[in-house]
Amino acid sequence: MSYLPNPERYSTMRYRRSGNSGLALPELSLGLWHNFGETDSFAVARDMIRFAFDAGITHFDLANNYGPPLGSAEETFGRILSKDFMGLRHEMVISSKAGHLMWPGPYGDGGSRKYLIESCNESLKRMGLEYVDIFYTHRYDPNTPLEETASALETIYKQGKALYIGISKYPAFAADVVLNYLKEAGVPVIIHQLKYSMLVREPEKEILGYNKEHGLGTITFSPLAQGLLTDKYISGIPQDSRAAKAEGFLKVEEVAPKMNEVMALREIAIKREQTIAQMAISWQLHDDRVTSVLIGASRVQQIAENLKALENTSFSQEEIDAINRITLE
Repeated sequence: MSYLPNPERYSTMRYRRSGNSGLALPELSLGLWHNFGETDSFAVARDMIRFAFDAGITHFDLANNYGPPLGSAEETFGRILSKDFMGLRHEMVISSKAGHLMWPGPYGDGGSRKYLIESCNESLKRMGLEYVDIFYTHRYDPNTPLEETASALETIYKQGKALYIGISKYPAFAADVVLNYLKEAGVPVIIHQLKYSMLVREPEKEILGYNKEHGLGTITFSPLAQGLLTDKYISGIPQDSRAAKAEGFLKVEEVAPKMNEVMALREIAIKREQTIAQMAISWQLHDDRVTSVLIGASRVQQIAENLKALENTSFSQEEIDAINRITLE
């Protein structure tokens, strides 16, 4: 049966402009970092993309190396696009990135002109697209001149392969060089992607303010701190959890030291009639410097639960002070 999108898909989602640009992003975006690779269920991935779109999540965030194996998330997404969304491309914001290791040898990593342009071309092929809406430099590469990275992004934009440019995990000094170069070239840099959560507060020291000052939107990833800001680890480490997986980014030894903070945050969430995961997302969205929060999911129900965070993004000063005491002191 062919996919017929929900006609009410924009009725409940809210959208925020990305910095000074005209591009509006949903308050929740779906990231394909995990669970969309070749080793994952295509049927489940397809269900998640369709469910997200039906809920007004129009932005889908990828990168060249998402999988596993590398590149397979883009291939999966391309298959889903061809099956369900070919007539709906104009309603979707699709982003990809390059900057981390993608292929062997000296040309498959970093911020060089060769790597970024060739990687963008390969990403478009995998997804079956002529362009992405946002193309990011995925990380600051200290071994490549920033002007070279910026010139590659200029080429990608002026070739029509990206409608906008973004930066990811850039320190302010490096962002300055890229932004100034691309401003002179007439290339719109509209967004900065950052790791941010109630347990990772470093962006508040400089980058959130920097982004707002320079007209950049901010899209955050790992809002649940790789699952720490959920109920998953309260009673131990489940065998199917990220911490239990050898290849995961969350390590077993990182879980226990955070549990006191997590339990204290959970008490605040209960009083707000939210799960801790919902509160972690809504806490980010109470800050108008945050354009969109990237969520990940392994099943449709997780997306549905995260969407409930949008029902209450207001916080009292008492709640903010309590969260700060738990996570900053």
